[in-house]
Amino acid sequence: MSARLGRSGFTLIELLVVIAIIAILAAILFPVFAAAKASAKRIACLSNMKQIGTGFVLYLSDYDDRIPDRRDLKVSLGYRPWTTWPPSDPRTGWAQIILDPYLKNKEVWSCPATTNTVVGETVQVKQGDTRYWMWRFDRPDDPVNIEDFWGKSAEQAMEDLNSANDPIVGQANGVADVELLVDPYFPKTIPTVPANLKGLTAHAGGRNRLFLDFHAKWMRDIRTNP
Repeated sequence: MSARLGRSGFTLIELLVVIAIIAILAAILFPVFAAAKASAKRIACLSNMKQIGTGFVLYLSDYDDRIPDRRDLKVSLGYRPWTTWPPSDPRTGWAQIILDPYLKNKEVWSCPATTNTVVGETVQVKQGDTRYWMWRFDRPDDPVNIEDFWGKSAEQAMEDLNSANDPIVGQANGVADVELLVDPYFPKTIPTVPANLKGLTAHAGGRNRLFLDFHAKWMRDIRTNP
């Protein structure tokens, strides 16, 4: 009889205390989990870039160390289908087609952090299966062709870029300083960037980059949202 009269459950106060503790733990751990997930996507993106770099190495070995010149393909894919920005289109659909014999996995052309996001789906970024940018292949009609890499060796591309003396680019000490491929990003400091895109990037606070010597690394950029 006495056992039936004993306590058989928690009081309301005890339940509320447990719920409060769970809520506090969740508030502490959720940002940690989110940061870990973002870090994993950034690492996967960096791996993508390294694989693309390997694809370029294989291509160059088959074509006398010359970077491809497929401005015709760039135009046929739909050059610059928007009205804002200067006359450049850094999307990389042409490169995926050229490197397809060397890179069978199409997923390497899309950073996992851009899938189903404003950055990844905007017309200035997405082209077919690709969501990376290549600034030095952004114009098919540049009559001078100094800052573009079409059809050049890596060394010639670097020399021409330095000879242009572009204050935005600066001077490169070697191919390891020259950017080849990059995550899409929309600097807050550029007036022509649409208001809804300013500061947005694939990875908060910066971007991954693949260089002309085909090494890849992460860099911070204060012009993007933290």
